[in-house]
Amino acid sequence: MKKVFRYGFVIFLMLATACRTGKNYQRPTVLLPERFGSDSTMHDTSSIADISWRNFFSDTILRHLIDTGLVLNYDLQFALRNISIAQSQVKQSNWLWIPQVNTRVSAYGYRNSDNGPAGVNNGALSNNNNDFLASVNMSWEIDIWGRFSRQQESARANYLQTYEVAKAVQTSLVSNIAQGYFNLLMLDQQLLETKRTLDLTNDFVKLTRLLYDAGEVTFLGVQQAESQRDNTAQLVPQIEQSIQIQENSLQLLAGSLPGTVHREGSLTDIHFSDSLETGLPVALLNRRPDVRASELALVQANAQVGISQANMYPALNLTAGAGFESLKASNWFNIPGSLFGLAGATLIQPILQGRQLKTQLEIAKQQREQAVIRFRQSVLTAAVEVTNALVRVQKLKEQEKYAQQRADTLIGAVNNSQLLFKNDLANYLEVITAQQTALDAQLSLAFIQNQELDARVELYRSLGGGWR
Repeated sequence: MKKVFRYGFVIFLMLATACRTGKNYQRPTVLLPERFGSDSTMHDTSSIADISWRNFFSDTILRHLIDTGLVLNYDLQFALRNISIAQSQVKQSNWLWIPQVNTRVSAYGYRNSDNGPAGVNNGALSNNNNDFLASVNMSWEIDIWGRFSRQQESARANYLQTYEVAKAVQTSLVSNIAQGYFNLLMLDQQLLETKRTLDLTNDFVKLTRLLYDAGEVTFLGVQQAESQRDNTAQLVPQIEQSIQIQENSLQLLAGSLPGTVHREGSLTDIHFSDSLETGLPVALLNRRPDVRASELALVQANAQVGISQANMYPALNLTAGAGFESLKASNWFNIPGSLFGLAGATLIQPILQGRQLKTQLEIAKQQREQAVIRFRQSVLTAAVEVTNALVRVQKLKEQEKYAQQRADTLIGAVNNSQLLFKNDLANYLEVITAQQTALDAQLSLAFIQNQELDARVELYRSLGGGWR
């Protein structure tokens, strides 16, 4: 009978252990386009996101800024600490299978009342009693329903999620620094063009004053020229203000105090490869860190359903203990007289707990559905971001072509208007208009050039580049 009971108990444990609650994770269906854009190269599996950021950006000063940011940026440091926390939680979950063992050593004495039920007046031999105890106890919960394995699955998913979140923070940091740096170069270009135009307007003011003194133009012409000069001069401090604010923003991203950002090149010195390889859209599921983090949150939510379901089923606890106990200290460790041992098993089935367990299971299921929604939303957002960035790159390149032609034409118009004005073949309003229009074209060209660089960086980030 003992053998039958022993083998039956083992078989019960084996069968019960196989009853793992909850469903194993399966990736839900998501909406993704067949390809990005209409170019045949979009069918290629390679992507610019596979390029490390050091190779994607060629400007040495920009790379130095990114290097500094990856070391000192506080958002990234915070995200990296979350990885360490999650790693500790994974280590803790690995110990769920290990029995809990504790030791106990105690010694105490007490005196009963003479007239109490254990007193000498009621038949006790003595009122003074001592007890000396040293023991080792073990408690072990058998993972019948797979609750421990689901907890391990949840902890590992949380760890991987924090890792992906840190990578997502890095991709955003790299792109933000690059876009801020390009914006700074744009402001430099706009300041340079504004100062050049200001020099021209100053020369024109001098010329109109000379012509006014000669009686060839009215004083209205002088006033119009001075107004144009002041309007151009006003742009200089505005742009300088924007430059200083942009420099401080870059220093903040780099984890440094406000100050000047050193730079040597110009906006037109920045070049990217003409390649716009995006790879297959399905690759976003593995390339985009934020999408991976969203999916791992779903894995964690799925494991939590299994944990909540297992909490509703019986829990089997095995206990055992051994030690020494004696009423006299001199006999405390006397073997085998003071030796004792115990063993037991407890099966606990929750019945009524104010509906808490059922509510927890219902909530866990709804939270899993929310995680599915967030995952699908993140995939859809990623696809839209890539598509938008790709369109911006292509259309801004076309805009830059025409903006450059317009700027070149208007610069020539300024020179022609000045020559015509000197030969009394054009009036001062035509010169002022040509100068203002040319300046607007130069500022617009710098803006479009910056927007194209910004779009290329955004395409790189939206494809999942920047964390390698």
